[in-house]
Amino acid sequence: MGSVKAELLRLWKWPATWVLIGVWLVMTLTFGYVFNYLALNGGTNRADLSQQQLISSMQPENVGAAVVRGLPMFGGAIILVLAALAVGSGYGWGTWKTTLTAGPRRISAMAGTLGALAIIVLVLVALTFVVDLSAAITVASLEGWDWSLPGFEALKALVAALLIALMWTGFGVFLGVVTRGPALAVGLGLMWAIVTENLLRGVGSLLGPVESLTKVLPGGSAGNLAGAVGGAGAPGVLTDLSGTTAALFLAGYVVVFVGAATLLKVRRDLV
Repeated sequence: MGSVKAELLRLWKWPATWVLIGVWLVMTLTFGYVFNYLALNGGTNRADLSQQQLISSMQPENVGAAVVRGLPMFGGAIILVLAALAVGSGYGWGTWKTTLTAGPRRISAMAGTLGALAIIVLVLVALTFVVDLSAAITVASLEGWDWSLPGFEALKALVAALLIALMWTGFGVFLGVVTRGPALAVGLGLMWAIVTENLLRGVGSLLGPVESLTKVLPGGSAGNLAGAVGGAGAPGVLTDLSGTTAALFLAGYVVVFVGAATLLKVRRDLV
């Protein structure tokens, strides 16, 4: 618990944490509400969404889908960057050496980082829900719509969002440990989350085995879980797998990424 508190204090006071969280909150507001609201009120609707679809996407009772919709790709990339920076920067700055020299065992120090990142991710999902709900209520009130507060479906979407976010966190931690630095870890993570899987989906239209593989890759599993809880209509959201299957793959990725990163951290030299 001491390691968790220390890492949480470091991340809490680290400007990069709040910059990345702020970027994500601006993105979810802009793409989830601002652009849809402008399209509803005379803007150009390039997505060819009907008026009812635009209204439904901004209703407060559908805020759970709004939270999870952007996490398979862009939100996941931001979370991955945060985790990769949190772990990888310790190598570049030499703070891992200082931390381990001061007394905590490697597994305790690693557990502290993982626990602190899990708390930050939970805060991120909660903040996204609060911000999106506030925006939805504001839009519904301005337009005079009949609306209601989110129900059980929103809770399912939030659990799915948390699982997706934890998977990307584990991926970022793994890359940070493997590369032993922030820059390469961030670069590889962004390339995978935004470029590589999308290219593989394009190739999958020509090769059946590749198409089957893309459904169960990290981004594909996240997209399928988002699609299963109503997050359709955003890049990276898929409907090829059931929600249960996608959730099992994501849980497996969390275990593999965190387990592999911890094993490397414990058994490998710091330099």
